[in-house]
Amino acid sequence: QVQVVESGGGLVQPGGSLRLSCTASGSISSIYTMDWYRQAPGKQRELVARIISGGSTNYASSVKGRFTISRDSAKNMVYLQMNSLKPEDTAVYYCHAFHPFSLTHYWGQGTQVTVSS
Repeated sequence: QVQVVESGGGLVQPGGSLRLSCTASGSISSIYTMDWYRQAPGKQRELVARIISGGSTNYASSVKGRFTISRDSAKNMVYLQMNSLKPEDTAVYYCHAFHPFSLTHYWGQGTQVTVSS
Protein backbone atom coordinates (compact mmCIF):
# COMPACT_ATOMS: atom_id res chain seq x y z
CA GLN A 1 0.00 0.00 0.00
CA VAL A 2 1.37 3.40 -0.98
CA GLN A 3 1.24 6.27 1.49
CA VAL A 4 2.09 9.88 0.80
CA VAL A 5 2.81 12.08 3.82
CA GLU A 6 3.54 15.81 3.85
CA SER A 7 5.42 17.77 6.49
CA GLY A 8 6.99 21.17 7.00
CA GLY A 9 3.98 23.45 7.10
CA GLY A 10 3.52 26.18 9.67
CA LEU A 11 3.13 29.88 10.33
CA VAL A 12 5.51 32.28 8.61
CA GLN A 13 5.63 36.04 8.15
CA PRO A 14 5.23 37.61 4.71
CA GLY A 15 8.52 37.48 2.86
CA GLY A 16 9.62 34.41 4.74
CA SER A 17 10.44 30.90 3.56
CA LEU A 18 9.31 27.36 4.22
CA ARG A 19 10.28 24.00 2.81
CA LEU A 20 7.64 21.33 2.50
CA SER A 21 8.61 17.68 2.32
CA CYS A 22 6.68 14.74 0.92
CA THR A 23 7.57 11.17 1.80
CA ALA A 24 6.21 8.42 -0.39
CA SER A 25 6.31 4.96 1.12
CA GLY A 26 5.66 1.79 -0.81
CA SER A 27 6.20 1.35 -4.52
CA ILE A 28 6.71 4.93 -5.67
CA SER A 29 9.29 4.76 -8.42
CA SER A 30 10.94 7.63 -10.23
CA ILE A 31 8.45 7.23 -13.10
CA TYR A 32 5.74 8.85 -11.00
CA THR A 33 4.82 12.43 -11.66
CA MET A 34 4.88 14.29 -8.34
CA ASP A 35 2.83 17.41 -7.72
CA TRP A 36 2.14 19.91 -5.03
CA TYR A 37 -1.42 21.24 -4.91
CA ARG A 38 -2.95 23.73 -2.52
CA GLN A 39 -6.44 24.62 -1.39
CA ALA A 40 -7.33 27.87 0.32
CA PRO A 41 -10.58 28.28 2.28
CA GLY A 42 -13.53 28.67 -0.07
CA LYS A 43 -11.42 28.00 -3.15
CA GLN A 44 -10.80 25.04 -5.43
CA ARG A 45 -7.71 22.94 -5.14
CA GLU A 46 -5.08 24.20 -7.56
CA LEU A 47 -1.84 22.84 -8.97
CA VAL A 48 1.19 24.67 -7.60
CA ALA A 49 4.16 22.75 -8.99
CA ARG A 50 4.88 19.53 -10.88
CA ILE A 51 7.97 17.45 -11.52
CA ILE A 52 7.92 14.59 -14.00
CA SER A 53 10.14 11.53 -14.19
CA GLY A 54 12.69 13.21 -16.46
CA GLY A 55 13.10 16.09 -14.03
CA SER A 56 11.18 18.73 -15.97
CA THR A 57 9.16 21.08 -13.81
CA ASN A 58 6.08 23.26 -14.20
CA TYR A 59 4.76 25.98 -11.93
CA ALA A 60 1.60 27.97 -11.50
CA SER A 61 2.15 31.52 -12.68
CA SER A 62 1.39 32.81 -9.18
CA VAL A 63 4.41 31.02 -7.69
CA LYS A 64 6.90 31.00 -10.56
CA GLY A 65 10.22 32.44 -9.47
CA ARG A 66 9.39 31.99 -5.78
CA PHE A 67 8.77 28.25 -5.39
CA THR A 68 11.01 25.36 -6.41
CA ILE A 69 10.01 21.72 -6.61
CA SER A 70 12.64 19.00 -6.42
CA ARG A 71 12.84 15.28 -5.84
CA ASP A 72 15.23 12.74 -4.40
CA SER A 73 14.11 9.51 -6.05
CA ALA A 74 16.54 7.39 -4.05
CA LYS A 75 14.80 8.51 -0.86
CA ASN A 76 11.27 8.71 -2.34
CA MET A 77 11.16 12.35 -1.29
CA VAL A 78 9.75 15.43 -2.98
CA TYR A 79 10.30 18.96 -1.72
CA LEU A 80 8.72 22.34 -2.26
CA GLN A 81 10.96 25.27 -1.36
CA MET A 82 8.79 28.34 -0.90
CA ASN A 83 10.44 31.77 -0.76
CA SER A 84 9.08 35.31 -0.63
CA LEU A 85 5.84 34.00 0.81
CA LYS A 86 2.72 36.12 0.55
CA PRO A 87 -0.53 36.03 2.55
CA GLU A 88 -2.27 34.68 -0.54
CA ASP A 89 -0.07 31.59 -0.34
CA THR A 90 -1.98 30.58 2.79
CA ALA A 91 -3.58 27.21 2.13
CA VAL A 92 -3.44 23.51 2.86
CA TYR A 93 -0.72 22.04 0.67
CA TYR A 94 -1.11 18.51 -0.67
CA CYS A 95 1.41 16.15 -2.18
CA HIS A 96 0.15 14.07 -5.10
CA ALA A 97 1.72 11.09 -6.87
CA PHE A 98 0.53 10.03 -10.31
CA HIS A 99 1.59 7.04 -12.39
CA PRO A 100 1.38 8.10 -16.05
CA PHE A 101 0.63 4.58 -17.39
CA SER A 102 -1.57 2.94 -14.78
CA LEU A 103 -3.23 6.32 -14.04
CA THR A 104 -2.99 5.58 -10.33
CA HIS A 105 -3.27 8.53 -7.96
CA TYR A 106 -2.14 8.91 -4.36
CA TRP A 107 -2.83 11.93 -2.15
CA GLY A 108 -1.37 12.99 1.15
CA GLN A 109 -3.42 14.34 4.02
CA GLY A 110 -2.16 17.91 3.58
CA THR A 111 -0.10 20.34 5.61
CA GLN A 112 -1.24 23.83 6.60
CA VAL A 113 0.80 26.84 5.50
CA THR A 114 -0.21 30.19 6.99
CA VAL A 115 1.48 33.41 5.90
CA SER A 116 0.61 36.21 8.29
CA SER A 117 2.22 38.96 10.32
